[in-house]
Amino acid sequence: MKPIRHYFYGAALTMLLALSYSAAQAKNVVEKKAYMFGFSASFNDSIVYFTTIQEVDSVWFTQKKNMLAGRSNYSNQLREYCNDKLNQPKRTCIVVGNKNLKKVEKKYEKMKKMYTQNKKATYDVRFISEEDFKFVTINLGEGKDEVAPKMPQKKQKAPKDKKKKDGKTPPPPKQ
Repeated sequence: MKPIRHYFYGAALTMLLALSYSAAQAKNVVEKKAYMFGFSASFNDSIVYFTTIQEVDSVWFTQKKNMLAGRSNYSNQLREYCNDKLNQPKRTCIVVGNKNLKKVEKKYEKMKKMYTQNKKATYDVRFISEEDFKFVTINLGEGKDEVAPKMPQKKQKAPKDKKKKDGKTPPPPKQ
């Protein structure tokens, strides 16, 4: 009985260490621009909504998996829009995003085809224009006011005083 308990504790400790190490390694990086679209559906009705593919500035991606960071924040934006403007509460919303426009367009066409050309079920597909709904950039940086991490700037070094070996400072150069 004791060896089984030791294996269990060892496995639990190993998983805990692995999770804490991976969480410490997960970093987000900001990209100048990315492309994304949203999709909203409900289990209560057959209406589905697609947003247009939008270009969003200063979007964060996970460094390790190169996935859109803060997807839940972007999908919450779409969910709030559906709740407030369309009067469609409790909808399931997803956001698909990538740095590459062609990959986003490919996924958009695949999802659109799945809902418009489905022979088994008929869906009422509606499109939300960019004038009606636009994704707002989510700041995942440490500071609340910054949109993107600031790159360290090189400081200009002040000219050093040139001292002679005897400890005296030479006169300033003539201009």
